Amino acid sequence: MTPTLTAFVNGVRIATGDAPQIAAVLRARADANEAPPTLLSDADGRVVDIDLRTPAEVPATEAAPQARTPRGRPRLGVVPREVTLLPRHWDWLAAQPGGASAALRRLVEEARKTHADTDRRRAQKEAAYRAMSALAGDATGFEAAARALFADDRDALDALLATWPADVAAYIQARLEA
Repeated sequence: MTPTLTAFVNGVRIATGDAPQIAAVLRARADANEAPPTLLSDADGRVVDIDLRTPAEVPATEAAPQARTPRGRPRLGVVPREVTLLPRHWDWLAAQPGGASAALRRLVEEARKTHADTDRRRAQKEAAYRAMSALAGDATGFEAAARALFADDRDALDALLATWPADVAAYIQARLEA
């Protein structure tokens, strides 16, 4: 699935789509003499930046860098990272069937299943907060809205969002429902 973005100008949603669609809309509005757009990733509410040049305008010297061959077992999707544990944790892991890596994978999978709903709700709140900060960080009631968001006081949050531009409020609420 292609990640979608949403562009806002002065609290008004002007476009939603993938990066090429958004770039085309922004190129068409380039002479509108308006505030710079704010682009957000719909997946996580992060502010993103896209290249507005068309493929024909990108110089040949900006070719993509050559990818290095990763270490480890890239075909299996293995990603090497460092893990820091206390000696008693390493001792316990070493005693597990299959060794430390297998035990860690089992623990992670179990935690992912057990905490899936909690993790999803936390990710929704974080996405809503990032979007709220980018779009309404200087709005009246921002701090109170942030407190209501993290206190799970949806009624107070909705009441505060009602005083903000409708597109901004709808986008933040959509991040909480995603």
